[in-house]
Amino acid sequence: MVVMKKQIMVGAILMAALGWSVDAVMAAETAATNKLALAPLNLALPIAAPKGTVPDIEITAHIEKPSDNPRPPFLAPQGVVNVAAKKKVTSSDKSPVSGSLALVTDGNKEATEDSYVELHKRVQWIQIDLEAEYAIYVIVVWHDHNYPQIYHDVVVQVADDADFLQGVQTVFNNDFDNSAGLGMGTDREYFENYEGRLMDAQGVKGRYVRLYSRGSTFSALNRITEVEVYGLPAK
Repeated sequence: MVVMKKQIMVGAILMAALGWSVDAVMAAETAATNKLALAPLNLALPIAAPKGTVPDIEITAHIEKPSDNPRPPFLAPQGVVNVAAKKKVTSSDKSPVSGSLALVTDGNKEATEDSYVELHKRVQWIQIDLEAEYAIYVIVVWHDHNYPQIYHDVVVQVADDADFLQGVQTVFNNDFDNSAGLGMGTDREYFENYEGRLMDAQGVKGRYVRLYSRGSTFSALNRITEVEVYGLPAK
């Protein structure tokens, strides 16, 4: 076991030296510990929308500086698939401003007027029922990449039950001041782009995925274009 841990550590150091992301290194460590073979995750990305003028937003310690470089490859266990595709979506907003909840998992990530659902102001959430328990390794979310903006209080959780009372685990939380009431997060806010936000779920197990937000620097409304959840059947 000690030798295996040393091998994992050496591999992680080499990956970091080669420019792999922190999330990719963590995913490799998780998979190695669980003896899972890894492969770069093949994400089908939408067309990059015209970038427009990046708003004059002060880059604080809570905000990730935008980059023009492509996202480094992410290693995920071989065989993972998008288990959220075409699955049922519910929401805290019973009457969305525009669009339908089904658009969240329909596979269309393009920055077009017919590809998103828009929820009302304040903290809102959408929830995906995966219909079975999965070991979840990656969650990718596209809020709105039609315009450079930062979404606030982005919190992503996984649970065993639809009411989020059992087995609740937080995958991502950039609510640095606990304004959403779900606890202070340590992740940073980020600018939306066509690559979506890839979140390393590290194999957490659950059936339901819930994503919170509280408007953006562009609009107080909450827009969600697409969510993908990559996993394997839980054992």
